[in-house]
Amino acid sequence: MTRREIHYTWRVREIMARRNIYLAKDLAPLLHERGITLTANAIWRIVKDEPERISIQMLVALADALDVSLDELITYTARDARTIRAKRAAGDRLPDIRDYRPTRARILDDDDDE
Repeated sequence: MTRREIHYTWRVREIMARRNIYLAKDLAPLLHERGITLTANAIWRIVKDEPERISIQMLVALADALDVSLDELITYTARDARTIRAKRAAGDRLPDIRDYRPTRARILDDDDDE
């Protein structure tokens, strides 16, 4: 089974700007109408950052408040993760850290003649 890399883009700020909503606190009444009661600070954190966890209810309420579909709110790409072995086979010469060994340091005094 191949490992997959998933990258997503959280587009809430862009969609808010298209709807002339520039402050997170202006989104609070729209979410409150849909049963989501959050502080302005909590809404700001959801808008500002790409959330790692968000409830389905919040996600759907946000999409409905902004009058967009979920695929407009979040865009994503998924592809097979390339391992180091696959990268080497493809020609990307990444150094293998196992090839490098630390060397012992020698500390010499100024009095030593070496």
